Amino acid sequence: MKKILVANRGEIALRVMKTIQKMGIKTVAVYSEADRNAPHVKFADEAICIGKAASSESYLKADKIIEVAKKLEVDGIHPGYGFLSENAEFAEAVEKAGITWIGPGSKAIRIMGSKLAAKDAVKEYDIPMVPGIDEAITDVEKAKKIASKIGYPILIKASAGGGGKGMRIVERDKDLEDQMKRAISEAESAFGDGSVFIEKYVTSPRHIEIQVLADTQGNIIHLFERECSVQRRHQKVVEEAPSVVLDSKIRKQMGKAAVKVARACDYVGAGTVEFLFDENKNFYFLEMNTRLQVEHPVTELITGIDLVEEQIKIARGEKLRYHQEDLTIKGHALELRVYAEDPMEDFMPSVGKLERYRMPAGPGIRVDNGFEEGMDVPIYYDPMLSKLITYGKTREEAIQLMLKAISDYEVKGVSTTLPFGKFVFEHEAFRSGNFDTHFVKNYYSAEKLQEEIREEARLAALLALKQYISDKKQLRLPLT
Repeated sequence: MKKILVANRGEIALRVMKTIQKMGIKTVAVYSEADRNAPHVKFADEAICIGKAASSESYLKADKIIEVAKKLEVDGIHPGYGFLSENAEFAEAVEKAGITWIGPGSKAIRIMGSKLAAKDAVKEYDIPMVPGIDEAITDVEKAKKIASKIGYPILIKASAGGGGKGMRIVERDKDLEDQMKRAISEAESAFGDGSVFIEKYVTSPRHIEIQVLADTQGNIIHLFERECSVQRRHQKVVEEAPSVVLDSKIRKQMGKAAVKVARACDYVGAGTVEFLFDENKNFYFLEMNTRLQVEHPVTELITGIDLVEEQIKIARGEKLRYHQEDLTIKGHALELRVYAEDPMEDFMPSVGKLERYRMPAGPGIRVDNGFEEGMDVPIYYDPMLSKLITYGKTREEAIQLMLKAISDYEVKGVSTTLPFGKFVFEHEAFRSGNFDTHFVKNYYSAEKLQEEIREEARLAALLALKQYISDKKQLRLPLT
């Protein structure tokens, strides 16, 4: 490949381009009118505006992206994550245009894009699954019978879902009908598909995922796990690798299960198999994400493997360079998603101008960033500014480095999740490793965060006063 188009924006577009450039390949950026001055546009060798600010008129216009790629004689298209990255029709159209798709085949995308189809595909591979029904359902009476059989609480989930949409926890029989209607309506609105299914709700789960790589010759390896249990509104905010709750035996079992899931759909490229992990150390297959994950940097840091580079090499038909026995975990990595959201206002998006925007730097600190000082945070897209990642020899070292990096990260003009990140990394539940997906519900509130901020301000004022008095004493001249 001599030229690759990155069909995305923001931090992921820039991160992918950096690896492409490192490999001696030219880069092409596409951008909307709102992103005209974005860092990924400036970084690319070539950049083409593909439409107006709304993603439906720019980043989701598959035909326009392929038209630009053909015009600029692009060899490959990397979709990043989000937008068209898990769109089977787009993947097929790219290949039909004679361009290499840097991702899994459309078959794998289709199977794993439907939670029901995914469950069906992995059945014969003896993968543990949460008790429930593996078919779409709209009949309330039938749903009640299933719920009664598996026991409350249950979880209603959209088959085509993601990001917590079309998902409802039901604890009582009398709430089932109303919650089913809501889940179906939300699924139809978000995904154009109202199919829902029912499974047992795991009450204190951890969300653990396994990174896999698969080449075109049938070789599949896993690159260990990521812990993704700190979430708000069913979406991840903090991730780490490795997880503190897995021992070598369970890690090996989950890794083998993830490889089987990849094999079940003839997977090619980088993908992630997600599992629920309960308090009794049982794990259950949840879904597979057929793309690069937002949190991939923590895996890169503990393995020393550039996942984007591997994606490109696999797409070129190259054989995997690694065998499973060659891989080991080195050190510990943490990631905080820095969203332009207000943690004081239930994580509502915070738009505005970045009046000051200075990122931390130094050994063990990585920032995958998509913004610059002076830029406006647009209302049209996901509000993530960057990903703040730290790496240390131990988990404790990575946490301390993260706290320092958060302190050194300067943002004015919009609210961010940086204060929330500080709250998490200082909290005893996180530091001890004794937490699950209910961390936010159990421990966090805007009032607690405000209280911490007030206490820090009070201590800072006391220290400043103490220093002032000390300085004044030293400057006082002796009487003559």
